[in-house]
Amino acid sequence: MISSNDLRPGLSIVFDGDPWQVVEFQHVKPGKGAAFVRSKLKNLKTGNTRENTFRAGEKIEKAEIDKRTMQYLYLDGDQYVFMDNETFEQTMVHGDELNPRVAKYMKESLEYEVLFYNGSVIGIEPPNFVLLEVTETDPGVRGDTSSGGSKPATVETGAIVQVPLFINIGDVLRIDTRTDNYLERA
Repeated sequence: MISSNDLRPGLSIVFDGDPWQVVEFQHVKPGKGAAFVRSKLKNLKTGNTRENTFRAGEKIEKAEIDKRTMQYLYLDGDQYVFMDNETFEQTMVHGDELNPRVAKYMKESLEYEVLFYNGSVIGIEPPNFVLLEVTETDPGVRGDTSSGGSKPATVETGAIVQVPLFINIGDVLRIDTRTDNYLERA
């Protein structure tokens, strides 16, 4: 148990029976009355956010989140199969449980951070940057420059990314998975 005074961004707590992560917090000392902590929480299972107020000094249960680096092996029907790099145990994650933002960057043999709570998977974090090959895009036109605009390109995982006009099919791109932005050709 921790005190509400110890809340910090990134801390995981148990709230209403689910694991939540503190996104923002603010200690408030009004001129009249008791102090309190205003917080913004993100549900680690659903991704929903919520604002909540705790009394100063209120006891809160800390959530024990286990983060493991696992390699994505393959898709078996609608199950994503991951392998723990240390124990070689395989874990299956149902496609419905996977965040759509993460699903579009699932590439075999890449390593992902898999979050466990009470022995079950509650989330998957992709690497910040991935290298993906362009499988479909409009052809580049002679004279196009890097600052001359953008066009949509489909990469090997099915994600659609805005790229400069000079990018062609077969180019390997470095993409930021947090913002879905093209960074550079690899």
